[in-house]
Amino acid sequence: MSDSTSILELTEETLLNEAKRQAGLSDFGDTWFLEPMRKLLDSIHKEAKLSPAGVANQGGRIVHGLVSRLRLQDALKRHPEIHDEKVIVAGTIVGLPRTGSTMFHRMLSSAPGINSIKWFETQFYAPFAGEERGNPVERRTLATKVMEGYVAAGMMSIHPFAIDEPDEEIIILDQFFVGTMPESAMYVPSYCEWLGTFDHTKAYEDLKTILKFFQWQDVGRQGKRWVLKTPGHLATLDTLFKVFPETVVITTHRDPIQTVPSYCSMVNSLIHMNSDNVDDIEFGRFTEKRWAGFLDRYEAARNRIGPHRFIDIKYEDLLKDPLEQARPVLARLGIEVTDKVEEAMKEWLGENAREKRAAHHYTLEQFGLTPEVLEQDFASYRNSFIL
Repeated sequence: MSDSTSILELTEETLLNEAKRQAGLSDFGDTWFLEPMRKLLDSIHKEAKLSPAGVANQGGRIVHGLVSRLRLQDALKRHPEIHDEKVIVAGTIVGLPRTGSTMFHRMLSSAPGINSIKWFETQFYAPFAGEERGNPVERRTLATKVMEGYVAAGMMSIHPFAIDEPDEEIIILDQFFVGTMPESAMYVPSYCEWLGTFDHTKAYEDLKTILKFFQWQDVGRQGKRWVLKTPGHLATLDTLFKVFPETVVITTHRDPIQTVPSYCSMVNSLIHMNSDNVDDIEFGRFTEKRWAGFLDRYEAARNRIGPHRFIDIKYEDLLKDPLEQARPVLARLGIEVTDKVEEAMKEWLGENAREKRAAHHYTLEQFGLTPEVLEQDFASYRNSFIL
């Protein structure tokens, strides 16, 4: 996403200076993000084996996040009233990837009274210079170009999206250099290990500030309740509840024996875009262990916090009757399920049937996995929620 015509050197100084040049700004605000950025860069240099295209991709991605930070900081200085917005995150959808969570999130978000982050906003969350409040024309235009690249790479059959469809805040958190996106595009195990020890509070507080900006920018969102969604929250539930104490966690449950190889297939497509030296089996086994660890942390946090803060949705029930699953969830989130709400969700379901897009094919063997390994690594979770 960099506008530089040459491949950027992946060093802190080069990337910060390029971001300042592109944005025409220099104030990053709180520089807490430099620590995760440094850890990520170190892991990239030691482990990622990026191709020239991968170096260009990741350099552009990092600069993009820094530019967005500069632009948001500038907007906050010019409009301090943004901080006065009251954000209510009524629900957060959390579960393994490939569990129907995207469908459920988008269906819930179609209900009047619900706010969600739009895909173009995940790509460009901060206003561009001279942007008119409530009229992000340039951001939408550039997001369309980004989307065309994903379409060309064949990602639509795996994770379909559209400019104004709800999508995951992990794409924003990634621009703070925390979360699971780096490991979905590169082999960076030391960064991943370090991230498990890092306090994510500042990242979640910045996310809350961005939600305030979205509300301030679009007055039609004011007074509505937010529903967030990303699997990455599995590992950081204590922080999620600390920053958004009003939220309940909606977990979509599906057997990891089915979900993990599907996720491996999705991220495998991405990692091959960044490296010509990919060991699919090594990457698949690493990814499988990561998500087993995330679910262990989820279960531990759930036991500490208490089941009253959680809603459980089985994948099979979601496929059978999504509206039946949505009704009690919306009621729990404080949304009255009127005829208008039901009609909005039915319309969304009618326009987004699974059979309208290409099938997604994968096998366990591609990634060095077996049912026995998955059964062992996910035993606690499967016994609690699947079997």
